[in-house]
Amino acid sequence: MRVAVIGGGPGGLYAAALLKRLDPTREITVFERNAPDDTFGFGVVLSDETLGGIEHADPEVYRALQAEFVRWDDIDIVHRGRTLTSGGHGFAALGRRRLLAVLHRRCRGLGVELRFCTEAPPAAVLAREYDLVIAADGVHSATRTAHADVFRPQLTTHRCRYIWLAADFAFDAFRFEIAETEHGVVQLHAYPYAAPAPAPVSADAGLTPPQPRCAVPDTGPPPPSARSSAEPAGSASALGASTVIVEMREEVWRAAGLDRADERTSVEWCGKVFNDALRGRALRSNNSSWIAFRTVVNERWSHGNTVLLGDAAHTAHFSIGSGTKLAVEDALALAACLEEQPDIPGALAAYEAERRPVVASTQRAARASLAWFEELAGYVEQPPRQFAFNLLTRSRRVTHDNLRLRDPGFVAAVEDEAGIPAGTPPMFTPFRLRGLTLRNRVVVSPMDMYSAEDGVPGDFHLVHLGARALGGAGLVMTEMVCVSEPGRITPGCAGLYTAEQATAWRRVTDFVHTRAPGTAIGVQLGHSGRKGSTKLMWDGIDEPLDTGNWPLVAASPLPYKPGSQRPHELTTGELAALRREFTDAARRAADCGFDLLELHCAHGYLLSGFLSPLTNQRTDAYGGSLAGRLRFPLDVFDAVREVWPDDRPMTVRISATDWADGGTTAEDAVAMAAAFAEHGADAIDVSTGQVVSDERPDFGRSYQTPFADRIRNALGVPVIAVGAISSWDDVNSLVLAGRADLCALARPHLYDPHWTLHAAAEQGYTGPGAPWPLPYQAGSRTPPTGRTDAPKPRLTLR
Repeated sequence: MRVAVIGGGPGGLYAAALLKRLDPTREITVFERNAPDDTFGFGVVLSDETLGGIEHADPEVYRALQAEFVRWDDIDIVHRGRTLTSGGHGFAALGRRRLLAVLHRRCRGLGVELRFCTEAPPAAVLAREYDLVIAADGVHSATRTAHADVFRPQLTTHRCRYIWLAADFAFDAFRFEIAETEHGVVQLHAYPYAAPAPAPVSADAGLTPPQPRCAVPDTGPPPPSARSSAEPAGSASALGASTVIVEMREEVWRAAGLDRADERTSVEWCGKVFNDALRGRALRSNNSSWIAFRTVVNERWSHGNTVLLGDAAHTAHFSIGSGTKLAVEDALALAACLEEQPDIPGALAAYEAERRPVVASTQRAARASLAWFEELAGYVEQPPRQFAFNLLTRSRRVTHDNLRLRDPGFVAAVEDEAGIPAGTPPMFTPFRLRGLTLRNRVVVSPMDMYSAEDGVPGDFHLVHLGARALGGAGLVMTEMVCVSEPGRITPGCAGLYTAEQATAWRRVTDFVHTRAPGTAIGVQLGHSGRKGSTKLMWDGIDEPLDTGNWPLVAASPLPYKPGSQRPHELTTGELAALRREFTDAARRAADCGFDLLELHCAHGYLLSGFLSPLTNQRTDAYGGSLAGRLRFPLDVFDAVREVWPDDRPMTVRISATDWADGGTTAEDAVAMAAAFAEHGADAIDVSTGQVVSDERPDFGRSYQTPFADRIRNALGVPVIAVGAISSWDDVNSLVLAGRADLCALARPHLYDPHWTLHAAAEQGYTGPGAPWPLPYQAGSRTPPTGRTDAPKPRLTLR
């Protein structure tokens, strides 16, 4: 097999070394446009997981790297002059030049041909001459660009600017420092990559002259930092060395004049801002420039016998780890798949199938982390320990329980600062909305059951909602209860537009208040709009009825999807009638004894259809600008609030993004939430999507919670977070970090009606936030699963 590797970064070199070691008969050539020492990164962080893979695959490389590593456990968070330290994290780093030197030596020893100062021929040319072409040519990959029609890349440029620098001493820990300048918030990310040397070594101060580069024609667009999205090189001083990254929002960068500054001025500016952290020492650069991070996602990773690896295939923001880490893991997987599969097409398919979900998970975490730093200004007013906890858990990979295992003292201090009693998980603290105090932070999310007859809830609803009320949640929400017969989604949807329906709902609320005292029950009122007259979910979700259709109404006459019924555009007079339907239903809900009312302005139903620019194309006062699109939903809210009892809270559910181009933006969502809060909403229930049928949601664990987080910390308004929150650890993390006040869970409550009580039992909590119903108290402990008293073996006879 003949293999060509485009790009001599760590991923390309390690792939070459592994493939040659596994089969010495392979002819492997690495094409690198730069000189061997001409690298643009200072330090590289690798996880224990990655190092374990390297140790297993190539012990020689592992031993060489192990000799170079500097290790540490702590993270320091510095904010407003206060340093908080969290331990037990475990990092390993080394200089990028040292990493490359180890891989160069290994490749040469194995017989890999390294062609430095050599521009690689186009991948299409190499693909005709070689059996396999590995494109490890970085974030600005020429290979990916040349075959964009096949790889179908999606490139997203983000809102912060950052610069890679170095300090000629080793920080004691991974350091995050926040500076609040006259121009805005600036953050520092720093970590050691070289330990202090035993003897003094001359060190550069200030700017390091650029290293000699190869005299090759510049035939591609990549700038000097193109090989890696993560790291700009340098030698270590007698005091060691650290990577220093300075990052800020684009508007802060411009306000500080850094968009017009040269390299020296930028370095000096950063040094002044973080002078205390740097102990008065100058920063060092290496052709460093301000960069806007770019997330790379490819629909496909291979094309014929050409495969993308590392940053060419995907990028993840530096704040959760090294791009080098992902590239090395790619190399390990690719080499293994080539060994395991009978041919190259099968190997490339297996490689992508193995790595894609891992990378997708990493990218979700990276986007959450990236977004957290983009919104950093919204968090700086948090109490110091909560701020530190929020920062540490920003990517959702480190959680409350995980951090408690790493550093129990740190988590205990965060909880004490928040006023949480010792031994009480954050999820079991009370929360007050107007005159209603919820005993814990768990909400049973509204879930359509499609089991009503003529809009009347029956025995199913009594058992369904009653069981979940007995299950310990602080608040149980009904499904969307429709305000009129034409406002139903399906023939099985429940309503509150007749006296018979109200009587049936009273039966449910009476049961909850009598048999599950302390549990609140809320009603969600809504109208289907253009998404009505469809089949029951299990018969074909969002599919029009075969017979018995009723006419639909909406903000604009736009069908939900091809084949859906075209709705009638509501006139001004019809809007007034609809408003009365909402107020009539609200009066009935109050008489039924519901403790809370939520107005459904999400998921593409009627009120949501007014809010989104994709579904509201009106030219009158109820369309156009966001203020116009808000007009009718706010009219309805005001009318309902007027008839709803003053001591009972009202919430509003919104879709904070449409997951579609041209739809509701994150900024729109904050503005919508602010408008409803100003009109008296006690909390905003922050959901996303389901507004247009061609949406592209970014699914993943807790994937909607950043939208709630942003609204809460931008406005100070209470929020309910939703969206694949699946564990009590997630709830504890979100509440303690201040990203959400309440957490609504749907599917977990379908799986386990007693989810909240079981969460309490699993955490050893027996306090007032999760009391077991008296008839169930005997089951409040986890049942034994097998014999545990068998005698242990004492001797082994040979």
